[in-house]
Amino acid sequence: MTLYVMNIHYSKQDPPFRSGSSLSEMEDSVGSKWTLKSDASAEPFLYCCSTCDCSEEPFRGKVFRNRTEARSMSMPSAPSSAKFRRTQSLHGPSPVTTFGPKACMLKNPKAVMHIQDPASQRLTWNKPPKSVLIIKKIRDASLLQPFKELCIFLTQQKNMIVYVERKVIEDPAIANESFVSIKKNICTFREDYDDISNCVDFIICLGGDGTLLYASSLFQESVPPVMAFHLGSLGFLTPFNFDTFQSQVTEVIEGNAAIILRSRLEVKVVREYREKGSVEEMSLVTNGNRTMQYQVLNEVVVDRGPSSYLSNVDLFLDGHLITTVQGDGVIVSTPTGSTAYAVAAGASMIHPNVPAIMITPICPHSLSFRPIVVPAGVELKIMLSRDARNTAWVSLDGRRRQEIACGDSITITTSCFPVPSICFRDPMNDWFESLAQCLHWNVRKKQSHLSSEEEEF
Repeated sequence: MTLYVMNIHYSKQDPPFRSGSSLSEMEDSVGSKWTLKSDASAEPFLYCCSTCDCSEEPFRGKVFRNRTEARSMSMPSAPSSAKFRRTQSLHGPSPVTTFGPKACMLKNPKAVMHIQDPASQRLTWNKPPKSVLIIKKIRDASLLQPFKELCIFLTQQKNMIVYVERKVIEDPAIANESFVSIKKNICTFREDYDDISNCVDFIICLGGDGTLLYASSLFQESVPPVMAFHLGSLGFLTPFNFDTFQSQVTEVIEGNAAIILRSRLEVKVVREYREKGSVEEMSLVTNGNRTMQYQVLNEVVVDRGPSSYLSNVDLFLDGHLITTVQGDGVIVSTPTGSTAYAVAAGASMIHPNVPAIMITPICPHSLSFRPIVVPAGVELKIMLSRDARNTAWVSLDGRRRQEIACGDSITITTSCFPVPSICFRDPMNDWFESLAQCLHWNVRKKQSHLSSEEEEF
């Protein structure tokens, strides 16, 4: 059978390629494929789906003689290892819907719904979960007792392996007789040293929103499902109360839970190579530049740092210069991050299910510079302007703060690896409940009705 691989954008409703032809969808280990069936041809032609970048010269017009050759030229199933040219799109990349080694999102039948209702997204397990990572807010004495109760419940009643950070288990406050007996079922790891991405089935956070942001930073690719308990100060991203944790955790283990996919930003900080003796000497240089890649859940903030001068950075969108930001800085945030630093800077609040990227200036030196929302599929680049008076500083979710000099660049796109957050009810109710309780959205004293005497006037 001869296989032609090309990039198509037809749907089942589009006209056929020729009389008697039709498109049908099938799936294999490579991904979704469309087969062109024709009455005039006994053998079907196999075409790649639109997610494959087949516009590259090596692919165009290529004839494949077997499935093995076609698979080797198709896009790999793991987006992180794919080497392909980025294509422009209004929508962001399709998120990976496998979370950790065992969890995935339950898909609706295609015959029922073409666009899935966010409230219908459910968590399911390929195999029963056996391990859990507990992220606890450090140096908070009020969390010691909930942490002990949760560990005892998971190890003794659920027979699960518990992972915690080494600095958590070394806390002298939890080293008592009741906790020593279960330490043998607890595994420890160190941030930036130990890779636990293939060991953890789901995550439980004890703390505030910062605890969930920290948990996200530990996984630079696929993130296990996250269950966040509100034991911190704000709690916009932590919908669960700890009072009934046993029944709630049991529901998650059984796979009976709603989830919301919180998109992340893939951020690449590219530093220009500088010769020895310059202000900043770079190491680990690749192709003349040094690139550092991060996954960001809330926002990327570029500001003027300690300088008294305005920040002066150029903002590019898909390679085109759209504006120069002059002010205290600029915030590039996800829909999840739109209710964080961005809303304090005057941005609108975006539901996490909306595919978008928010660009918000910080105290701009222009009355007409308002926050804007761009499609999730664009590529943003931020560089220091040539006539800038000082350097700039960038921080990622409030961490990893570093200086940006002339010639350096920050590339921001929507990541393929979202954070699957487990919902208390569903994505809609949880979000509006957080707006009301945490931000007091539209809370005011209600206007009283008119009396019969007042209505006459």
